[in-house]
Amino acid sequence: MRFKIALAALAATAAFASPAMAQTVDTAPAQARGVVLLPLTISEVDPLNFGTVLAGATAGSVTINADSGARSFTGGVSGIALDLGNRGLFNGLGTENQLVEITLNPVANLTGPGPDIAVTNMELDGCACTVETRTIPTGAAGAFEVGVGGTFAIAANQPNGLYTANYSVTAEYQ
Repeated sequence: MRFKIALAALAATAAFASPAMAQTVDTAPAQARGVVLLPLTISEVDPLNFGTVLAGATAGSVTINADSGARSFTGGVSGIALDLGNRGLFNGLGTENQLVEITLNPVANLTGPGPDIAVTNMELDGCACTVETRTIPTGAAGAFEVGVGGTFAIAANQPNGLYTANYSVTAEYQ
């Protein structure tokens, strides 16, 4: 009889005991985030200016160095001290310590009273290359500066006058 009572007790325990339920809901902490940047600005401080030069009986060129702004000559072209020229200079402002991609959209020719004058090797400062894009960091105050140079190819006996064209420099956050 004891056996039957123990068996009955075991059966009653099994009937009233419910199996452990598996956990069906869980929550994990997560983070939502976003970066807010100041609007990026870039503006021309100085135009790329090849200066005033004298055309000769043979073709030549004037080069403005993008890094230093120094002017040099080849062939039958010579400079005069009245207008030494300068590199193009751009200042920009954005969020501090961010990378900015600078893209130069060069000009091919300057137009004026005579035949167009080809502009070659336009480049950004800090880049010993012919690629027109480079990436620079903004400083602690969010400021950056970039220079532009190039070569002005003058034909033999190029007619005198002012020769101009427009180009642009674009800044974009990376």
